[in-house]
Amino acid sequence: MVRGLAVDLTPLRQSRDYRLLWTGELVSTMGRQITVVALPFQVYLQTRSPLAVGLIGLVEVAPLIVSTIAGGAIADRRDRRTLILVTEFGLAATSALLLVGVLRGFGVNTPSRSAAVPNLVSRDQLPAALALNQVLFNSSMIVGPSVAGLILGAFANPRMGLAWAYGTDIATFAVAIGAVVRMRPLPPKRDAAEARAATGLKEIQEGFSYLRTQRVLISTFLVDLDAMIFGMPRALFPVLALTVFGVGPRGLGFLYAAPAAGALLGAVTAGWVGRVKHQGRAVVWAVALWGAAITGFGLSGQLFGLALLFLAFAGAADVISAVFRGAILQLNVPDSLRGRLSAVHIMVVTGGPRVGDFEAGAVAALVSPWFSVVSGGVVCVAGVLVLARLFPELWRYHASTTLPDDGPPGG
Repeated sequence: MVRGLAVDLTPLRQSRDYRLLWTGELVSTMGRQITVVALPFQVYLQTRSPLAVGLIGLVEVAPLIVSTIAGGAIADRRDRRTLILVTEFGLAATSALLLVGVLRGFGVNTPSRSAAVPNLVSRDQLPAALALNQVLFNSSMIVGPSVAGLILGAFANPRMGLAWAYGTDIATFAVAIGAVVRMRPLPPKRDAAEARAATGLKEIQEGFSYLRTQRVLISTFLVDLDAMIFGMPRALFPVLALTVFGVGPRGLGFLYAAPAAGALLGAVTAGWVGRVKHQGRAVVWAVALWGAAITGFGLSGQLFGLALLFLAFAGAADVISAVFRGAILQLNVPDSLRGRLSAVHIMVVTGGPRVGDFEAGAVAALVSPWFSVVSGGVVCVAGVLVLARLFPELWRYHASTTLPDDGPPGG
């Protein structure tokens, strides 16, 4: 591979705790992605309704928002290693409930992980660590759905396939829990006076008060919501796999894995991202390319291979957007607020696709799956162009820019 193009592995070599965090999350996220495929497949088999599949995401949004916002404040006050450990057990328990449901007929964890990374690597290695996190996430997005497709397709009885899928997810949490146990404590960096200054709701208010003064950060959240709400067709994958492409559950796994395959390729060749100075423009272009690729996916007709190529290209564009949006956030937020601002970021990143699931399912039910995908991609491209005009700060943002840092309001 061309020198300077490959992803920088220095954070993994130099930081033992980051290496443990990264490895444990890689395995457990692969398991979670199996459930991400199995659950909508189960709902569609039971209902044959794309709207019902979309409603999965809508049901998840409210508790996700509440727990993530609260989790961000907790992550700025408590030891982040302990929070990760406790919530890993909670995530395993939710997968166990799905397993029990089949056999019988994320809110604190992610902000804590995100806020912990800048404390595990040096500032100059943070972009490389964020790129490695994208390698982790997208590797799991390839392996997890592919394994899910194999598991679901291996049994004539769908119920047995679902049981094995959820059971595999549960087993992967043992690796993540073991890795976190070996890490050193990660208390947030705040002095005693600051820790006493605010508690509970006031801490949450401080985070949003700080965010209101940072238009560039707000714009990065909005462009991601634009992409995920209008340009995320994953709720339609079970419908498309079974009724349009005719590829069954194994092909369904490929649909889920294709964007991650493109994103993984983009992540492992992201050695060049550190040389990009106009990071805001890179975000705008990346989101526009995502929307264009999703439009192409919708226009692929019954050509399954072409559809997968468009999804892979979309994933490559998305990972570049994610790296630069993450760098803008993490490099310009004080550590005492990083958990709360990371919580808003995670709320957007994980909540947007769930709202997008509902949007895609509703439009598909009202018109058609084809129209839902194509119209969503077009609206995504138009939306990011409008946001670039409304937030010129994003278009002008440069790698050397330091956002205003007044610390916590009233601190």
